[in-house]
Amino acid sequence: MSSGLVLIDKPKGFTSHDVVAKLRGIAGTRRVGHAGTLDPMATGLLLVGVNAGTKLLTFLVGASKTYEATLRLGASTVTDDAEGELVAVAASELVRQVTDEQIEAAIDSLRGSINQVPSSVSAIKVDGKRAYAKVRGGDEVKLAPRPVVVSRFEITSPARVVEEGAATYLDFDAVIECSSGTYIRALARDLGSKLNVGGHLTALRRTKINNYSVEDAQSLDGLTRDTLRVAPMFDSVKHEFPIRLLSQQEVVDIRHGKRIAANGVAGPVIAAVAGTSVVAMLESVGEQLKSLVVFASDSDD
Repeated sequence: MSSGLVLIDKPKGFTSHDVVAKLRGIAGTRRVGHAGTLDPMATGLLLVGVNAGTKLLTFLVGASKTYEATLRLGASTVTDDAEGELVAVAASELVRQVTDEQIEAAIDSLRGSINQVPSSVSAIKVDGKRAYAKVRGGDEVKLAPRPVVVSRFEITSPARVVEEGAATYLDFDAVIECSSGTYIRALARDLGSKLNVGGHLTALRRTKINNYSVEDAQSLDGLTRDTLRVAPMFDSVKHEFPIRLLSQQEVVDIRHGKRIAANGVAGPVIAAVAGTSVVAMLESVGEQLKSLVVFASDSDD
């Protein structure tokens, strides 16, 4: 099996690890990993590395992401999404009093650079244990705020009234572009808190990770070794990183741990390429570049 990236459209109900396990069987290798976890409730784009492509994931996990979300105002849950138990339901009259203008004003306060408290039911470690494990064990978990950037939070459908039993909710759809580490569930929670009615997420679909799009992703349904599309290493880096073209001598130098001249190429992470072979990922050190990871000479096979 060749090395590179696989774009998967994760179905609802699958964990990200479920996808990795399935692709290990399909690809016939254990060298499979993913960047950017999606909750089981969420669908959409998951970047999966195969063989040497797993080493690229380190440089992609911090990429910006785009989501399509459905948010519900009028109730809070323990997980900040529809998977968790209800912990509070607002009075119907309070929910009906919320206006589109109030929703927009509250959303505006969540745009840009903000400090976000992650959802307590998350994989963040607290005292050596995952936060979700502590919550399920009955412990109260308080996570510290983290800086994130919400570059776009745009309502794409008018708020609609939903009646469920004696409860009244307001549902609306939105597109959200944000930095890595942003919890969309927490945005829904905080929006509901600002409007004093509570809120949570009812649907989430990831559509982009940097320049990678879910439109180019493959479904797991019916996927086989013959139909699995693995984007070659060069194709996987050429639109995501600055490229430093190498001479034959520079290839030798990099493989011997030597630094090379930057030659005007700059960036936090740079792909070193000889022809269409990805030799290494580099970082800038003054006017020079040094290796972060060097790929085996057969990593494009």
